Order: sequence, then structure tokens, then C-alpha cells
Amino acid sequence: MIEVSTEFFAGIECLHAAPAGKRDEPLPTVLFYHGFTSSKEVYSYFGVALAQAGFRVILPDAEMHGARYNGDSELRLSAFWTILKSNIDEMPALIAALRQRNLIDGARLAAAGASMGGMTVLGAMARYPELASVACLMGSGYFVSLAARLFPPLAVETAEDKQKLAEELAPLTEYDIGQRLEKIADRPLLIWHGEADEVVPVAESLKLEKALREAKLDARLTFLTEQGVGHRITPPALNAATAFFKRHL
Repeated sequence: MIEVSTEFFAGIECLHAAPAGKRDEPLPTVLFYHGFTSSKEVYSYFGVALAQAGFRVILPDAEMHGARYNGDSELRLSAFWTILKSNIDEMPALIAALRQRNLIDGARLAAAGASMGGMTVLGAMARYPELASVACLMGSGYFVSLAARLFPPLAVETAEDKQKLAEELAPLTEYDIGQRLEKIADRPLLIWHGEADEVVPVAESLKLEKALREAKLDARLTFLTEQGVGHRITPPALNAATAFFKRHL
């Protein structure tokens, strides 16, 4: 049995899932981040599965999503990378709010996410050493290179446009994992990706696996792909994430 409720942490509306009767006890805790144009409710099945396995799961709505959405879809489409950065920047406040209520069992804190959420947790892993383990599903941490192709904030047609795009994306540089591989290699990391992903190419995850392997930084990496699967979460992916945290949290 589990309990699921809607609560505010650090001023952000979240779904809160926990084993029944243990809602106010310190528990191993997973922060789970949803995908772009989605919401915490759409990904609530992760909360259910992980709470059934004994974890507390906190699923926040990203900026301009779910309870934080103002209805301006055009503005949101142009703000993908700003929203992603906001997710990463807001994480310490969420963690602090959870610790203030003594909801996290010591150092047993992890993060997971799918698509934009997967990108969020990779970027966060490189910045926040208090994350004991991380699961990234169909995401990427190579923000700067991917931003030129995935939801670019500006159209690029001229040299002046290229300069504007570079300026727009400059804040992402310090969040990109390309030069920070050692910071995501010192803790358990799950990478899962569908091989037929039409939104975030599986090549993004293959690139990361190769970089970690060639740098001999892959000892704590669990790398899984699923043949014929597009940009969606499958039951095997959900099971893999649950099993990963059972081993590493």
C-alpha cells in the first residue's frame, strides 16, 4: 500500500508518494522530474512504482508546467532550455525543504527523470554531490550541442542570428556535462534510452557511455537501451529504474 498526495515544497507544487503509514518518517528519497509539456501527474506511475519499493518520491512540476502553467504554449516552446536550467537551480531549495521536515533518510537521496527530466538530473548530478545516485531515461547532458537542434530558443539564418543564439545558450555552458564527466562518474548512474527515439536521439546516450568508457570512468555506470522503442517509457524501463534504486539507494 502507498499514499499519494499533493504538497508544496519550497513553494513548488509536487506529488508526494510514500509507503502507507511512513509518510512522515525519514525514508530513502527520489526526486523525479517529468518531461517537456508534461506534468507531475503524467509521470505519477514512477511515484507509484518507487513508493511500492519503499522509497519516498517527490515529483515537482517544472516551471510553466502542470500547476505552474499559464496557458501560453508558444512562450513555453521557446523556453525549453530556460525551464531546464530552472529545474536544476530549484533542486537545492527542494532538498532543503525536505530536510527541514526530516523526510530524507540521511544521505539516501537520489534523482531521476525522463526526457527533459533526464536532462535535469544529469545536469544536477554534475553540480550537487549530495545526490547519491541518478537515473536518466531518454535524456542528454550535452546541452550546448543539443540546443542547436532540440527546441532552439531562436531561429538561425544569419551570422547575427548565430551570435544571438550563442549568447542565449551561454548560461548552459556551466551546466553541460561534457567537461564534467568525473563529477557524474563517482556515484551510481543509470542511463536508459529507446533505440528508435525520434526526439532525443539515442546517440546522445551512446556518446556519454563512450566518453565515460574511454576515460575509464564507467565503473558505476548502468547502461541500457531498448530496441525499437521511440521517445516513451516502457515497463522494462520503469522496472530497470526501480531495480537500480533498490541496489543503489
